[in-house]
Amino acid sequence: MRRSIHARALTVIVCLLCFGIGGGIMDGPSMAARTAAFWTETPPSQVPTIQVPNFAELAEHLNPSVVNISTTQVSKGQGQRRQMPRMPFPSPFGERDPFEEFFERFFGGENPQREFRRRSLGSGFIINHEGYIVTNNHVVENASDIKVSLSDKEEYDAKVVGRDPKTDVALIKIEAKKDLSAVALGDSSKLRVGEWVIAIGNPFGLGHTVTTGIVSAKGRIIGAGPYDDFIQTDASINPGNSGGPLFNMNGEVVGINTAIIASGQGIGFATPINVAKDLLVQLRDKGRVVRGWLGVQVQRVTPELAKSFGLDRERGALVADVMGDTPAAKAGIERGDIIVEFNGRKIDEMNDLPRVVANTPPDADVPVKLLRKGQEKIVQVKVAELKEERQASAGGGTLEESLGMTVQELTPEIARSLGLSETKGVVLTNVEDGSPAEEAGLRRGDVLVEVNQKKIENLRDYRAAIGRVAGGDSLLLLVRRGDSVLYVALKMVK
Repeated sequence: MRRSIHARALTVIVCLLCFGIGGGIMDGPSMAARTAAFWTETPPSQVPTIQVPNFAELAEHLNPSVVNISTTQVSKGQGQRRQMPRMPFPSPFGERDPFEEFFERFFGGENPQREFRRRSLGSGFIINHEGYIVTNNHVVENASDIKVSLSDKEEYDAKVVGRDPKTDVALIKIEAKKDLSAVALGDSSKLRVGEWVIAIGNPFGLGHTVTTGIVSAKGRIIGAGPYDDFIQTDASINPGNSGGPLFNMNGEVVGINTAIIASGQGIGFATPINVAKDLLVQLRDKGRVVRGWLGVQVQRVTPELAKSFGLDRERGALVADVMGDTPAAKAGIERGDIIVEFNGRKIDEMNDLPRVVANTPPDADVPVKLLRKGQEKIVQVKVAELKEERQASAGGGTLEESLGMTVQELTPEIARSLGLSETKGVVLTNVEDGSPAEEAGLRRGDVLVEVNQKKIENLRDYRAAIGRVAGGDSLLLLVRRGDSVLYVALKMVK
C-alpha cells in the first residue's frame, strides 16, 4: 500500500514537471522564447569587433618629431612675487583657475628695481625638414631665450617666426645641421567622438611622454578667446604638454594640446590642427595673422528666437547690431538678419561666423546668405581687414586696449564652469597686469551685470554702454563674483 502511494506521488511530480506549474509549458512559449520577447540579443556576427590598438610602434615612429621647449622670460615686477588670486567662492575646478597655464604669466613679480628670470616648459612638433616647429603662443610669448630639445637629447636655440595670441598658435624655428623628422598634418574635421588619439609632450619637464585616450567631444567653447573650437580629450595632458601634438591612429597631427582643467580628471583641450593650418603660412611669411572683418555683432539663435523669427530650428547667427561704415553696413546687412551662410560655408551657430569671417582674406568679395523676415536673401560683401584696435565683431570680444580687459558673452558652458545659474551679463576672460581694470580690483571670471546703472544682459548691451562713455569718464560697474555682488569704479583712459 505504501509502495503504491509512493508510485502515485512520483507520477504526479512527473506530470507537474512535464506540464509545468501555473500554466505549464504546453500552455505558452518556452522560457527561451519568453526571454527573447523581453529583450533582443544581437547575434555575434552583427557586433563589430573592437580591438585595443598597439601604440608602441606608432609612438616609436612619432617621438623624433616631438620636441621639448624650455623658455626664459626676463621681466620686472613689484614687491614680492604674488600668487594667482584665489576666487572668494568655491570653484567647481578646485583652488586653481582652470586656465591658469594660459594666464599665469600676467601675474607675479618682484621688486621694480630688479629683473627676475622666469623659466617655463612646453612642447612642440616639427612640421618640415627646415626646422619649423609649431607650439602654443603662451609657451614662447615674451621669451628672451628659447631652447629646443629633440628626442635624442640634442639641444638647439630657437627663434620666434610668428605668433597669433587669438588662437594661441606660434611658429618657431631651429637651425639643425641634420635632417629632421617631420610630422604629417591631418584633417581635424574628420575626427569622430570616441576615436583613439595619442598625446606626446613634456609634462612637468619629465621629457618625452606618451599618453593615449579618445576624443571626448568636439567644438568645445571654454572662454579662451574669440575663436574657441577645442577638441576635448581624456588623453592625459598636464602642464608642460602645452604646444605638443595630438595624433590620430594614422600618425597625423589633428590637434595642438593647449589647455587643461587643473582639477579635472581626463579633461584636456586641443586646438584643431585645421585652425593652425589656416595660419601657418601667414606666420611664416608675415609673422602675424591677417584676418577678415565684417563689422557686425551677433548673438545665438535660441529656441525662443528661432520660433519668433519663423525658423524651423535654431540655426545661423542673429545680427544684433551693425557698426557704421563697415563691410556689413555697406552691403546692406541689417539688425535682425540671420546669417546662415558666408562665402559658401554654412553657419549653423553663432560661433561659426567669427571663424569663417576671420579666415576670409581681406578685400575678398563674398556672398552672404541671410534670412530677413522669413525670406532668404543673398548680399555681396567686400571683406575688410580686422585691425587690432577694432573691437572683435561677429560674436567675439576684445574691449578697448586702454581698459586692459577682455570680455565675452556669458555662454551656458562658461556659466557652468564658474558655478553660475544665470547667463545674463558678460564675463571677464582676461585682466591685464597693471591695467586700469586690475587696479580697480576686477578679476578674470567676474560677471558684469550693470554699467553706469544700466542692466547688461549680453555683449551688445555692454558695448553699447561702453560706447556712451567719453574718454576720461568713470564707469560704475556692478559685478557678480560667485554669490557676491559688488560695485567697482573704473576710470576710462583718454
